[in-house]
Order: sequence, then structure tokens, then C-alpha cells
Amino acid sequence: MKPGTLRGCMTVLAGTLLLNACGESERPAVADIPTGQWRVEFAVPGGMVPVGLELGMDDNGMTATFINGSERVDVPTVTQSGRSLTLAFPAFNNRLEGEWDGRSLSGNLTIIRRGGELQSIPFRARPGVEYRFVPAQASAEANLEGRWRVTFTDEDGVETPAIGEFSQQGNQVQGTFLTETGDYRFLAGEVVGRQMLLSTFDGAHLFLFSAELGGNQQLTGDFWSSVHWHETWTGVRDDDAQLADAYSMTFLKPGYDAFTFRFPDTDGNMVSLDDERFEGKVVLVTLAGTWCPNCHDEARFLAEYYRQRFGDGLEVVGLMYEHFEDFETAAEQVRRFRAELGIEYTLLVAGYSDKQKAAETLPMLNRVLAFPTTIFLGRDGKLRRIHTGFTGPGTGEHYARFIAQFKDFVGSLLAEPPL
Repeated sequence: MKPGTLRGCMTVLAGTLLLNACGESERPAVADIPTGQWRVEFAVPGGMVPVGLELGMDDNGMTATFINGSERVDVPTVTQSGRSLTLAFPAFNNRLEGEWDGRSLSGNLTIIRRGGELQSIPFRARPGVEYRFVPAQASAEANLEGRWRVTFTDEDGVETPAIGEFSQQGNQVQGTFLTETGDYRFLAGEVVGRQMLLSTFDGAHLFLFSAELGGNQQLTGDFWSSVHWHETWTGVRDDDAQLADAYSMTFLKPGYDAFTFRFPDTDGNMVSLDDERFEGKVVLVTLAGTWCPNCHDEARFLAEYYRQRFGDGLEVVGLMYEHFEDFETAAEQVRRFRAELGIEYTLLVAGYSDKQKAAETLPMLNRVLAFPTTIFLGRDGKLRRIHTGFTGPGTGEHYARFIAQFKDFVGSLLAEPPL
């Protein structure tokens, strides 16, 4: 089946489900929004993006958790007022706002994009529904478990290599894609016949993947990110598929022998690597952004690791590249990020969330290829290595291996005698 045909089938299926829902006997239009399991559908050009949602109650009121397979994404701020419900992600500066009509919750997801542009995506949520893509236990005619060598192709023909790793039980499938700039986090969905359907929503990423397994055993399909990005993709089984070495892609330009920085903190005070606080310390510098889910994954790890090793001489600095060029707006967003993730290490407002502009703020680097990018400096101030991207918890054993190697290497730097 061609990718466009698959998209059309998905759209028809989603539309049919919505029409069927409208035909059900209406529940009373009451202000009490039901707790329990919900199914949320977001409308993007490639079809409907379904995700699971659990609403509950605690001593502080209503709680909300999005479900992406094994991942649970707790919504930090839940506000109910009569029939209105707002689910807010302050550290991303994104939110869902909906109205309950007694049968379903309808509204819009608002995502902040570069330049402060507001992107609005319609959604509809129904209570008491636990399936993701299809309402019945569909028959899977393909087993997609394993490692796949993948190529994504954007609408300009630019190709990006990736590795897809999927686990499958019956028709239920979970997995992720690893790329040279990070991973696509936790994906969940179903295999229907020879089609694979995957989705996720984590407060920022809104992804929809579809693919058909052809007679040549090649996956061919589409990838939609929110309403603004579309790629086609192909995949073939390859247990030996590899990506470029993450420690080889970012490096110092010829003529530079050191990494340095000087940027303001959220109060406008200038901070430099030459400051006394960093003298004789192992310093990890991460290029990040509050809008970036992979950066959130890294920050959660670094926040805990910093608390464990600060007393041993570790410093961590986040150079934050934000969607806002105005300093005060960017600084306020970084403050929200710090508060929500419990970050105690230094965060600086470094610039705008454009890779080329970010590279201009750090002229010693050959390029900025990914957020996050992590720079390791020894107690002597010398650059030891640079890691492009982040292998997050959605990658399973790859994440565990990366964290173990990270701790071993930083531990060896901390073991070096202070100057």
C-alpha cells in the first residue's frame, strides 16, 4: 500500500470512529468530568493521533497522566472550572484546553514554536475507552519485533539515517527510533494486518508513524510531527545497523584549543567558564532548550547526578537556547523549567533555538548539530569529549548502557587530582 493510501485509510477510520461516537446515546451534560481511562485524538494532516489519558483525583484536585506504552507522563498543572479543563506543561509552555459536553472533551492543544508562534491543534477525548488505534483486538499478520535500518526522507529529499527498535506482543507494539541527534522517545501502537501504527504525546512531541510491510519485507510509511512536519520513511531488518559515533560529530575547529562561554543567568548576571566557581572542577556543559523533550530527559538525569557528585567537584552548566529572542521572556521560561525539574545546577540564557545561530554563539565548535549536546571538561579546564544528542530512557538497554558509560567517564575525571 502506498503511504498516501495508508494515510487516507487512517483518516477514514478515525472519522468513522468519531461519527460512531456521535451516534451513541448521549450522557447527561454535567460539570463532573469523569475520572478513569480516556482516549484522546489529536487532528493532524496525516490523520488522527491517538493517545491514552488517565484522569484521577487527589487531595489537591484532579490529576492527569498521558500514556505512551510503558511511559507515564504526569501533567504538572491541572485546572478544572465547571466544564472546562486545562492541562498545562509549564516547562514546555504548552497546554490543552477543553470543554466537557457530557459525552466528550473537545478543545485545542497549544504548542509554542520558535519565535513565540502559537500552534493550535484540535483534539477530542472520550472517557471509558482504552484502545489506542483500533477498537477491537485486530489480527496482526506481521511480526515487526527487532532492529530495523531506517531512512527518513523530508519533503526536500533530505535523508536522515535512523534505527527502529520494536517489541511486539500479539498486535500490540512499542518501540522507538534512534537517530544521530537523539531518540523519538516512547512510541506505542498496534499492528493491524501488515500495517504498523505508532503514536506519542509527551507534552511537546506529538508524533504519528504509519507503515506497511511489503512483500519485499520492507517497511514503507509516513511520519508526522504535529501539524508542521512530514517525512516518508523506509525500514529493513538489520541486526547490525549502526549510526555515526556520537562522540565524533561535534569538535573544536582548527585554530581553537579550548572551549569557553560567557552568558547571562536568568537574573542577567554574566557567568563565564573563567569564574572562580569552576576552577579545579570537572565541568559538564550541555546545550539545551526547554522546548526539547530529549533535553528534559537529560536534565532529569543530570539534576540527580549533580546532587550526588557536586561534593566531589562536579559542576554542570546548561546553556539554554530558547524559542524567544527577548531575554526576559526566555529567562522566565528557563525559570519554569528549573522549578518543574528540580534543577540545582547553573542555567544560562545563551541564545535562540536555531542551530546555526547557536553555533555563532560558540565559534570554537565546528557546528551545533543537536540539542542536547554535552561537553565534558576536566579539572584542568581542557576539553575531554563532546557527545552529540542524548540516548534517553525510551531506548531501554541503550539508555542503561549510555548512563553507565557516562558515570564511568565522569567518575574518572573526578578522580583526577585537583590542580
